[in-house]
Amino acid sequence: MARRQSTAPAGDAVQDYTENIVDIDVTSEMEGSFLEYAYSVIYSRALPDARDGLKPVQRRILYMMSEMGLRPDRGHVKSARVVGEVMGKLHPHGDTAIYDAMVRMAQDFSLRLPLIDGHGNFGSLDDGPAAPRYTEARLAAAALTLTDHLDENVVDFVPNYDNQLTQPDVLPAAFPNLLVNGATGIAVGMATNMAPHNLVEVISAARHLIANPEATLEDLMRFVPGPDLPTGGRIVGLDGIRDAYATGRGSFKTRAKVEVEQLSARRTGLVVTELPYMVGPEKVIEKIKDAVNGKKLTGISDIVDLTDRKHGLRLVIELKNGFNPNAVLQQLYRFSPMEDSFGINNVTLVDGQPQTLGLVQLLSVYVDHRINVVRRRTAFRLAKKKDRLHLVEGLLIAIVDIDEVIQIIRSSDEVAAARERLMSIYDLTEIQANYILELRLRQLTKYSRIELEKEQEELKREIAALEAILGSDQLLRELVSDELAEIAEKYGTPRRTVLLESEAVSPTVAALAATPNGKGKAAPLALEIADDPCWAILTASGQIARTANQDSLAESGPRSKHDVFRSVVKTSARGEIAAVTSLGRMLRLQVMDMPMLPPMSGLPNLTGGVPAKDFITLLKGESLVAFAPLDTVLAIGTAQGVVKRVQPDYPLNREDWEVIALKDKDTVVGVEPAGADDVDLVFVTRQAQLLRFNAATVRPQGRTAGGMVGIKLADGDQVLFFGTVAPGDDAAVVVTVSGTEGALPGTAPGAGKVTAFAEYPAKGRATAGVRAHRFLKGEDTLLVAWAGHGPAKASSLGGVARSLPQEHGRRDGSGIPLSQAVDVIGPSMTWA
Repeated sequence: MARRQSTAPAGDAVQDYTENIVDIDVTSEMEGSFLEYAYSVIYSRALPDARDGLKPVQRRILYMMSEMGLRPDRGHVKSARVVGEVMGKLHPHGDTAIYDAMVRMAQDFSLRLPLIDGHGNFGSLDDGPAAPRYTEARLAAAALTLTDHLDENVVDFVPNYDNQLTQPDVLPAAFPNLLVNGATGIAVGMATNMAPHNLVEVISAARHLIANPEATLEDLMRFVPGPDLPTGGRIVGLDGIRDAYATGRGSFKTRAKVEVEQLSARRTGLVVTELPYMVGPEKVIEKIKDAVNGKKLTGISDIVDLTDRKHGLRLVIELKNGFNPNAVLQQLYRFSPMEDSFGINNVTLVDGQPQTLGLVQLLSVYVDHRINVVRRRTAFRLAKKKDRLHLVEGLLIAIVDIDEVIQIIRSSDEVAAARERLMSIYDLTEIQANYILELRLRQLTKYSRIELEKEQEELKREIAALEAILGSDQLLRELVSDELAEIAEKYGTPRRTVLLESEAVSPTVAALAATPNGKGKAAPLALEIADDPCWAILTASGQIARTANQDSLAESGPRSKHDVFRSVVKTSARGEIAAVTSLGRMLRLQVMDMPMLPPMSGLPNLTGGVPAKDFITLLKGESLVAFAPLDTVLAIGTAQGVVKRVQPDYPLNREDWEVIALKDKDTVVGVEPAGADDVDLVFVTRQAQLLRFNAATVRPQGRTAGGMVGIKLADGDQVLFFGTVAPGDDAAVVVTVSGTEGALPGTAPGAGKVTAFAEYPAKGRATAGVRAHRFLKGEDTLLVAWAGHGPAKASSLGGVARSLPQEHGRRDGSGIPLSQAVDVIGPSMTWA
């Protein structure tokens, strides 16, 4: 290659020029230029120092803000002013790079412990920050611990780019900033990507290493089990983290934090409250919409961003009915940024050389740096204390003979002569003599002497303590450890990221999973809910729900709180059932629309149900009486004693219809399946009359019929309970609770009685039946009655369990006083 140099002489008439061509080797030229550029990028721009965890631009920003006095207790200043100071005095690059680094240090979603307190729009995960002329900044409290004691010779200072000023080569760094806040950067031929960690955990590991310099990786991982990301989320799989801590390279998967919630009575959704590190909600929404449009994701009806400053991130992903929420979630993890991977590459500068370090090495470099900082600070303070003690001792000598000292000074012609005479007469050093000459007269009182003597003693104690620290490596390490503990206590916060050794499977997910594939492993979840057997449940407190993939229900056992079941219908997840109301209407219900309870041993406690009024639209004055199957004959009883067996010939194209033609002011009080003719139909009235008769005496009718007389009622009497009892059920019981009509609720619990159902003889239809309960003085009505498979369970309308008499009473006997009012009675055991 030839390099041409030419010089043209002045003057328009001269056309020739001289030429000087230098031959150079292009390979050597490019190698040299590239190495200079690479070294500059690696050392001066892209990689952080392992000691303070900062890149040069970050270090210069924090140092300059400290020099400008932008402390947390003072006001914010324009970011442009900070950028200008840094660029003009310390950083020989553009303002954009400086402002970008400054913004990142202020973002709480980028750093686990932000170092700058920003005021204004410093950006989000989806949007960039405002221009520096619009934002303001000051140092965060944690940043002060990185710059503390710079005036005590704790680190070396180096010249700036034009040799006009000096700047610290590294900051003192009172906490392991590199591990706590992580780092990212791209250099020439190498890059760094370090995950943030929890301050308390990292400091605990550092203190353990200080106390045990030979600690192993396993020892330190007891304190630092994994990264702690600023945005929370979940880390799934820890093998990659172990590799990164051992070798400096590894990767792990991060997942969003998602909960399955019942958004409404008929709608289920996935609610996202935490996203993977550096993933924004707008990006997630965009990717989900693209996947839905591309037919990669199914089962999603809508996605709504409800994020705000008060409640934080909240993405609501609404699901279509019939889709398994957990299976849809697995799809979201696969086709959207709700699952992301993080590659750890711990490349950092150690003594100016890029190295890839594991956890032990990273902490060791920091601990060595911090020990050196504290040692230099201690030596600096020791020298200051000794200098002060030297002056105090000289001053005390002068005060003892203060009159003579004043006379020497007054009689001297010049300062130098006075200094020489003081040094020779009192054996003072030049520094002591100069200090005495500069004293003010008011400092020569007797009180000053007392104060000086106290200061002398205090200085001697402090000097002894500092010398002890410098003379003992153990004391020095303990001091460093104690200071780290103070930082952890002051700035530490609880862990945000959940660490999972493997993918967690909740009971609901396990129940919805398909059957094992024959190799001992569960098959993937079906996207759409299978038509598995389940139970539709209506409780006394008006809650409705369905169970998860259960073919039978077993006895629940004793509980302190358990809602009594009013209706339990065996069906399937994609089936239909009916809801019968007090006005004789029947409504068609999709079982799939009901909220699902997680599987559990025994009867589910309906804390996951929804109120029936939010699920079913009822008319004014109408109430929900029972659930019922659509494929069998039903028996219906009314308050005026009418009974009807209904043929299941319901319309297929209607959502609701009349199932019984009621008389004026009559209401439905009970609905039970009665397909078999040998089942017993049971009426119990408020005046304590019970009638049981065979269902065969009531012929099934169409849905528009009005039924027939079931029980003959006395004047003023009404049916309180209607139900069925299976033939030959030896465990069947009748429960009655008596009280006073018109009494205020809760004022008189009443008297209860439990009687074997077999004690009540069967009578003919349309008769008055037999007496079921003898009223005591002051009692005139039954408050609650029930007949069915025992043992019975009682509760309040709020679902709180109530006690019933344990022993059976006579058929026409009186009840036993109850301690608490009973509102509802039902079975405590349901059978398949």
